[in-house]
Amino acid sequence: MGILVPYVIEQTDRGERGMDIYSRLLRDRIIFLGTP
Repeated sequence: MGILVPYVIEQTDRGERGMDIYSRLLRDRIIFLGTP
């Protein structure tokens, strides 16, 4: 069993776009540093 990664759907004028939460945060330049 793998780790579940949250998935987000973004609504734009060109339609819907889905991506994992980490890619979305990186696109907004939000980066978390540290250990779990």
